[in-house]
Amino acid sequence: MRGRTGRRPGNPDTREAILSAARTAFAERGFDAASIRAIASAAGVDPALVHHYFGSKDKLFLAAMNAPVDPGRLLPGVLDGDPERIGERLVRMFLGVWDSPAGVAGVALLRSAVTTEWTARLLREFLVTQVLRRVLQHLGAAPAELPLRGSLAATQMAGLVLMRYVIKLEPLASTPPETLVTAVGPAVQRYLTGPLDGVFEG
Repeated sequence: MRGRTGRRPGNPDTREAILSAARTAFAERGFDAASIRAIASAAGVDPALVHHYFGSKDKLFLAAMNAPVDPGRLLPGVLDGDPERIGERLVRMFLGVWDSPAGVAGVALLRSAVTTEWTARLLREFLVTQVLRRVLQHLGAAPAELPLRGSLAATQMAGLVLMRYVIKLEPLASTPPETLVTAVGPAVQRYLTGPLDGVFEG
C-alpha cells in the first residue's frame, strides 16, 4: 500500500490535530474568515476528514472551544414568539444554561477568557456568530447594524454571567432568575431592536 504524501492518516491524533488548528484559526482570523480548507491544511489532513469528524464548520467551532452547549438546539425556543420579548427569552436561556450542569464548564471557559486573550477571542466569536447574529438575522436587523448591535448585547449578557457566576456579586448572585429576566431583558431588547440615539435612527 502506498502512503499519502503530505497528509496525516486517520489515526487517533487526527481529531486533536484538527481541533488545534481550528482553535488557532478561529482565534486569529475569526469564525467567518477561517475556512475548513485552511484548517485542514494546517492540520495536515484532507478537508474531507474535517467533515468526517465534525460535520460542519459550526460543529467544528463548538468542539474547538469546548462549548458547554449547542446554541442551535436552544435558539428555536428563543426565536419562537413575540419579537418584542426576545430579549427576555434570550436572558432566560442564558441563565438556564449557567444554572444547569453545563454551567460548570461555562464558568471555567469564562474564567479563562478573563485572563487569556486567545480564549477571549473564541468566546467573543461564539457569542456573536453562534448566538446573537442568529437572533438579529431572525429579527431582520439591517446588515450594517449587526456587528454593533451584537457586540452591545454581548456586553450585557457576558457582564451578567461574569458578575453572577464568577465574581458572585451579591445580591445579584442569589437573585431569582426570573427577576433578572425582568430586569435585564428590556436592556438586551433595546440593543437588539430599539433605536440607539446617535448611532441608529429609530
